Amino acid sequence: MMTPVPRTARHRADPGTAVPPCVDCIADSAGGLTFDVAETGEPGAALLVLRRREGHEEVSLPLTPAGDGRLRAALPSGVALPEGRWDAYAQVAGGEPRRLAPGANDLRSLVARVPSGSLGHVAVRIPYATRHGNLSVRSWLRAPHAEAVELYRGERGLGVRGRVYGIPLAPDAHAEVCHRDAAGPLIRAEVAVEQAEFGFTVAYGALRPGVWDLWLRPAGEGGPRVRIARLLDDIADKRPFLIHPRVPVKTLYGPVEAGPYYTRDNDLSVTVTAAD
Repeated sequence: MMTPVPRTARHRADPGTAVPPCVDCIADSAGGLTFDVAETGEPGAALLVLRRREGHEEVSLPLTPAGDGRLRAALPSGVALPEGRWDAYAQVAGGEPRRLAPGANDLRSLVARVPSGSLGHVAVRIPYATRHGNLSVRSWLRAPHAEAVELYRGERGLGVRGRVYGIPLAPDAHAEVCHRDAAGPLIRAEVAVEQAEFGFTVAYGALRPGVWDLWLRPAGEGGPRVRIARLLDDIADKRPFLIHPRVPVKTLYGPVEAGPYYTRDNDLSVTVTAAD
């Protein structure tokens, strides 16, 4: 938890109001976030509090006057934010934290972001509105990371082109296609390697019905097993936006419909369903 800096902030809104304060967010290309909140008139030190939904961890950021009746909190890229969903609150003078609402987000720097990977990991933070209209931040911390850059839909399979961060690609790097319920053997796919970029094809004909998760072994057999995902953009949940059509395929298990999709965590998977 970051050490809060004592400041006096005045908020103009009625603290008893049911309308939560709105927060504008700006992302930088290094993975940091800046939060701007309108002052509301309450005296005392003001904090922006991020609470991890899954593990109940907490990060407190001082809200300091930024002019024009605004308070500002910064979450630098160097501050660790473990992977998960973080709900945003405002807390004044040690009082009860109040949920915050999303305002305007400037996430242009996240589009087509290409991190250096020199630290051995990739950190991604994307602010988003929850289904209840509150502000949360989705954080990823992958070490190493395999980014899905492009998908190619074929009649008999899926082509994947990607880039690895935090680990060099070995000549014997390969992909693994694993059934979600772990039943049966995994399917290995050969990988074409060009510096930090990789490419491979998932042949649908060998897949039985179910969900198959895509992994990369960048260092070959015995090295780390890295989940392939698409994280380096401004979309916190890709499921409603990046929809890929399924194709009919004849397989060893009969006719199926198969196609890629992104999970709730933006990991890349393939779904296979028996055709009617």
